[in-house]
Amino acid sequence: MTDIARPVADNVEALDPKLAARIAVELGLSTDEYENVVRTQGRTPSLTELYIYSLMWSEHCSYKHSRAQLRKFSSAGEHVLQGPGENAGVISVGDGWAAAFKMESHNHPSAIEPYEGAATGVGGIIRDIFTMGARPIASMNSLRFGTLDQPRQRYLLDGAVAGIGGYGNCLGVPTVGGEIYFDKAYEGNCLINAFALGLMREEDLTRAVGSGPGNPVVLIGNSTGRDGIGGASVLASQEFDEAAENKRPAVQVGDPFAEKLLIEVCLELLGRGKFVALGDLGAAGLTSSASEMASRGGVGIEIDVRAVPQRESGMEPFEIMVSESQERMLAVVHPADVADVEEACGRWGVKCAVIGQITDTGRFVVRDTDLPEGRQVVADMPAARLAEDAPLYHPESRRPAYLDKAAAFDPYTLGLPEDGDCEAFSAQLLTLLASPNICSREWVWRQYDHQVQASTALLPGADAAVVRIGAPGRGEVSGRGIAMTCDCNGRYCWGDPYTGAQIAVAESVRNLACVGAAPAALTDCLNFGNPEKPEVFYTFERAVDGMSEACALFGIPVISGNVSFYNESFGNAIYPTPAVATVGVMEDYTRHATPAFKNAGDTVFLVGETDDELGGSEYLGALYGEARGGCPACDLELERDTSALVRQMVADGIAASAHDISEGGAAVALAECAVAGGLGLRAVLDDGLPDVASLFAETQARFILSVDNLNAQETTQRLVAARVPYSVIGEVVPAEAGIAIEGKIAISLADATQAFNTPLM
Repeated sequence: MTDIARPVADNVEALDPKLAARIAVELGLSTDEYENVVRTQGRTPSLTELYIYSLMWSEHCSYKHSRAQLRKFSSAGEHVLQGPGENAGVISVGDGWAAAFKMESHNHPSAIEPYEGAATGVGGIIRDIFTMGARPIASMNSLRFGTLDQPRQRYLLDGAVAGIGGYGNCLGVPTVGGEIYFDKAYEGNCLINAFALGLMREEDLTRAVGSGPGNPVVLIGNSTGRDGIGGASVLASQEFDEAAENKRPAVQVGDPFAEKLLIEVCLELLGRGKFVALGDLGAAGLTSSASEMASRGGVGIEIDVRAVPQRESGMEPFEIMVSESQERMLAVVHPADVADVEEACGRWGVKCAVIGQITDTGRFVVRDTDLPEGRQVVADMPAARLAEDAPLYHPESRRPAYLDKAAAFDPYTLGLPEDGDCEAFSAQLLTLLASPNICSREWVWRQYDHQVQASTALLPGADAAVVRIGAPGRGEVSGRGIAMTCDCNGRYCWGDPYTGAQIAVAESVRNLACVGAAPAALTDCLNFGNPEKPEVFYTFERAVDGMSEACALFGIPVISGNVSFYNESFGNAIYPTPAVATVGVMEDYTRHATPAFKNAGDTVFLVGETDDELGGSEYLGALYGEARGGCPACDLELERDTSALVRQMVADGIAASAHDISEGGAAVALAECAVAGGLGLRAVLDDGLPDVASLFAETQARFILSVDNLNAQETTQRLVAARVPYSVIGEVVPAEAGIAIEGKIAISLADATQAFNTPLM
């Protein structure tokens, strides 16, 4: 337990004990947590202190149910410059460049107000990036909704997509990729996970560590209002119920144009060395930013709430301290640099105000200078205890009974088509191509500006996004590239949380391999239900086990991330959804592949080997009504070997196209390659399996590669040398020949294209 320094003031106005206990419960603190607050303070807390503790010790801010599990992740790696504990993780990407990135959730706000919830999710994650000293150059998102036959789900989809585009487009940060799924499990609680990545020189890395007693603390950006009050505790750390709409005031309102100015002035001042420390105001507002900055530096901090620019009259001290008004940053500066900070902010049209100072007391002190002298201290708390010593829980974990039933499910009892029923399988392939979980996402990404800043090297629609490394205006250019991808199949994780989480990591590695990138590090957003329910916590615990083991085998450090619990509505939890965003490094960004077949006559290879496993597949979900069975097996060593082989073939320019096999199986992957390239296919899937498994099983560690005739022999030699299973399955043919898999599939390219391209519009 952290030592508690002597309080600054002995006359803080404490609440009546009975009133304080009642308010604590209303703010989300348990009775035991409230008693812990009283012990920490040595007295009954004030109203401002109670609000501050309720936020800092909320699930959203303190990770009190997940911290013990998250220790299983390793954050060490050759590329790592900054691991967990800061606003974002940072890795070296070569030639003196560094990339900062992170992923976070904005689920509950988006379920209530999808446009502002998604928009402010983008704004918040962008601030995490430039806080580290990096210019944001790319964003992605991982989205989950209920099925689109429900009008409210269409409303949520349209609003969230518009919010992501509206904020990112105005901000000038390209949205370069992402993922989106639809399932009944997300009807009551959509998931909006935002990822951002920024680029900087390694020497420009900045940390939010307070230091230097006497140094002024400066608030930069928008004025503070009442929007977002209670967002982290009342909204993000509780289940949804009939009163969900009453929490609408806890949803923040964003202003992308203000954030654009904030980016520019902060990066200018960072470049001039004018900040000792810089942090953004996200969840819990001033409270979290100030207390965490002080705690990291082992110092104290004092804030005068009346020095904080306010856009509403009559705001109470607790409202100012916990407001989650957007587009605000907290900086520590040397006294001699205050004038320079004020000048730069004035030039950019950004508000700034000195609102406090760093102290040597170790205390987090809040003053209200409108009150009479002697009563001005409204909160006085140990900074380190507040930021670091929140309760740590080890919830009960119990294996859900449904998992055994899922593992034992036999899909062939559903009356699947018989072998050789080409007409039935062809119709099913078209249905799958039109499935919302497989069809083209062009309707979504066309609403995003994905080329602003001119760094995007590979447009959305490939297995992973690619941006080139360089600094506009600085004359520094690198041939290197950065690739990124978001991945998770919640249906797999429902059927087997351990294996499903491993697959999320493995698929991200496969997607990077398809564009020629080697994985360097990852961030995650772990979305689960109520951790106080033993069955839910079991799925979380097992998912973390699976992810950590997969990351260890691939050598991928986890350098940042987010846990989002309480994703439930009316007692029903979402699927366990540990979304993974993995970032890879490329020696030459021009050496990438896409899924599209390139030339008639090219040879098509299937790398990997198909098994008879339909559990958890999109085939069963889209055609037979629900998630059934467990999930595919995951051989991590085979994943590592096949991905390394494909990555090198792409980087060496041997593969004309590369695409991993995931949702929908080999038939869907082949059709996607044909549609993307506007070419046909003649193939044979002769693996000795039932036709339905050959076509639609989602066996992992598989890729579709096409190579021209000059490279076919070289490809075979490399596959043999790598000792990975493979088969030569056919060739690319002219468009008019259609898509044909001998004895199993025969459809026209036009029908496949129409099915794939229209459903989400």
